[in-house]
Amino acid sequence: MSKPTVLVTGSAGFIGFHLAQRLVKNGYHVVGIDNMNEYYDVNLKTSRNKLLLELSEFEFRQLDLIDKSALLGLFDQYSFTTVVNLAAQAGVRYSLENPQAYIDSNIQGFMNVLEACRHHSVEHLVYASSSSVYGANTLLPFSVNHNVDHPMSLYAATKKADELMAHTYSSLYQLPTTGLRFFTVYGPWGRPDMALFLFTKAILEGRPIQVFNNGRMQRDFTYIDDIIEGVVRVMESIPIPDQEWNGKSPNPATSYAPYRLFNIGNNNPVQLLDFIDALETSLQTKAIMELMPLQPGDVPDTFADIESLSNLTGFKPSTSIQEGISQFVTWYKQYYKVS
Repeated sequence: MSKPTVLVTGSAGFIGFHLAQRLVKNGYHVVGIDNMNEYYDVNLKTSRNKLLLELSEFEFRQLDLIDKSALLGLFDQYSFTTVVNLAAQAGVRYSLENPQAYIDSNIQGFMNVLEACRHHSVEHLVYASSSSVYGANTLLPFSVNHNVDHPMSLYAATKKADELMAHTYSSLYQLPTTGLRFFTVYGPWGRPDMALFLFTKAILEGRPIQVFNNGRMQRDFTYIDDIIEGVVRVMESIPIPDQEWNGKSPNPATSYAPYRLFNIGNNNPVQLLDFIDALETSLQTKAIMELMPLQPGDVPDTFADIESLSNLTGFKPSTSIQEGISQFVTWYKQYYKVS
């Protein structure tokens, strides 16, 4: 009996790499695609991909989601039971510098994924959204039942657009879709543009770290292993229409169509200064802090309400900040050969 085949887009990325490893371990055959762009160090992506290629049940294709014909050709070649779309142009601040990259990847690229899934009878499309969609909302914790119509960056707007596009395909074509709003993922093999990576590198090199909003920020930092556990559980919970959905008081998180949205976070926000303190402890080095104002597009606080995800799948994050940062520091020193 052949193993079910899953497509993971963005497989050389941080979350995609970890997910592909886990899915192979769980008995899936995984096809990964990535365009290997230069948004951050390609060597890191190549190192991740090299480890994946050592797995007998993993195949890789270098492919850009913008290339619709190549994507459809891949779907013609394989019978994907599930597609997990993690490929995207990431980063809030970069969206101020290069907005077109977000339209190309996050809008046009996602449209091509939807079309491919529609025409190839994919059983379940799981895709990455972001906590950034909560934008100007200040009612904490952020709930999938809240309205999210006030994005504060183009990145956030494209992720909100993905959710709307997914709903349209769920409604028109009965394509089951699940959107996951990730909250500040961190851990080994993480992205070099994320705070933990930047802070670690600067502290080890004796340089100041830039602490925005004068440190008066809190983030729902979520360890990569917890994120992957949640994604795997969601993959196996194909959405069905919500029989209680009411158009007179519409719930944004569910639908009359096979469509769901979930927050996937730690459900335990941490003050940025406490996060830095935990990093200093792991590195056994004090940080030189340069206090900065809040950056355009950034929000001061994030906090995930994960009740609906927990109720459906039993998802419950279990990794403390101290443990997660320690695991990252160990990986960082090994990978970059820091004594």
